[in-house]
Amino acid sequence: MSSDPLDGKSGGRVALAPGLPGWPSPLRLTVNGTAHTVRSSPDTPLLYVLRDELQLHGPRFGCGLGQCGACTVHLGGVAVRSCSIPVSAVGDQPVTTLEGLGSPEHPHPVQQAFIEEQAMQCGYCINGWIMTAAAFLDKTPHPGDAEIRTALSGLICRCGAHMRILRAVRRAAAHGG
Repeated sequence: MSSDPLDGKSGGRVALAPGLPGWPSPLRLTVNGTAHTVRSSPDTPLLYVLRDELQLHGPRFGCGLGQCGACTVHLGGVAVRSCSIPVSAVGDQPVTTLEGLGSPEHPHPVQQAFIEEQAMQCGYCINGWIMTAAAFLDKTPHPGDAEIRTALSGLICRCGAHMRILRAVRRAAAHGG
C-alpha cells in the first residue's frame, strides 16, 4: 500500500489506519481530570477532538473563528476558544470543559447561578458564558459591573439573555463563584 494519500492505482484516496505511515502519532491530553490518548492530526482544532473523539458536547461549534465563544474551555485555568487552538498546542496543560466544571448533583457556583437566574434562552451559547465567567471569577472574585461586562464582552448571545447572564455572574461572585 502506498503511503501517498493519493494513490494513482486506486483512483482515489487511500484510507490510512493506525500504525501505517502517514497516520498521526497519539497525543496525550488531560481533560476534566482524566488522561486520554487521541489520534487526531496535530493541527485538528481542540474543539473537534473534544466533541468527536471524546464525546464531550459542552463546547459547541459557533463561528469557527474564535469570535463567538460557544467553544470556550479552560486550558490551564484560562478561558480559551477551542475552535482556534490546534490539539498539539495543548501540551501538558489540563483542559476543563463544561462537563468537568461541575455535575448535575454538584454544579459549580457559576452553573448554579445561571440556573437560579434562568440565564439562558436557547442555551446554545451558554457554554461560553459559563466557562468565561468561571475563569474570570477565579482571577477576580469580587468584580464590579464594568469588570464583568469587559470580561464577557467577546461573547455573543443572539437570544438577548444578556441581562440575566449579568445577574447570574453577579450572583456567582456574591456566592464565591
